[in-house]
Amino acid sequence: MSEGTVGKAMSVLDLVASKGRPVRLVEVQDEADYPKATLYRLLQSLVKEGLLTFSPERQTYALGLRLVRLAHSAWSQSSLGPVARPVIEALAAKVGETVHLAQLDQGQVLYVDKRNALRPIEMFSQAGKVGPAYCTGVGKAMLAFLGEAELDAALKRQAFYQHTRSTLMGTEALRAELAAIRKAGVAYDREEHEAGIICIAVPILTGAGRVIGGLSVTSSVQRHSLEALEVFRAPLIDAAAMIARDAEAWLFPA
Repeated sequence: MSEGTVGKAMSVLDLVASKGRPVRLVEVQDEADYPKATLYRLLQSLVKEGLLTFSPERQTYALGLRLVRLAHSAWSQSSLGPVARPVIEALAAKVGETVHLAQLDQGQVLYVDKRNALRPIEMFSQAGKVGPAYCTGVGKAMLAFLGEAELDAALKRQAFYQHTRSTLMGTEALRAELAAIRKAGVAYDREEHEAGIICIAVPILTGAGRVIGGLSVTSSVQRHSLEALEVFRAPLIDAAAMIARDAEAWLFPA
């Protein structure tokens, strides 16, 4: 495929993936900016390459197993997941609450790994899901420590949708919050993404101060107040430092 065709095919693949379920041609056509014949050829190419599968019985397209293999390879080579796993398992066992490991992806939060609390809470986050950065503790923790150019680019990608009454709305309010986070070294989710869900979060920084991820301990207002989350600050900071140290040793061995 030509460079232009590859780009078109990837946009169609992204569209199918965004649905989270098998989709019919007409559903893709409703949102794709390509003529039906072009769209059909792109879908057929993706099926041929194993990136999509097609069900003749249901007349639907779904993500292919080749994507699973590629995703697993990418996760194992570039994600913090493998190197951080023992650290977040130890942290979750120590605090007894939900622990999230995340990285920034195009200005949004990619949940890389998650360990549930001893008494799990129903919430949006799952490993592999993408969530907003501007209204999550782990997202704000990472945004706060970006360089100015990176931060400007990330802020332009924020939707600023009002999820709850506590959601920060607009770049100006978010920048003020990020300045406070840089000073404090920790971020909080004050029921900004989901009502009843609160967290304390920290960035994972290299020795040079580059953001490589974020780590949070999440609870609910039924179990903790925001002030009570302070008990998790020290173990959270220690865990983030261990992950950063291990990640640098893994990526840049002596």
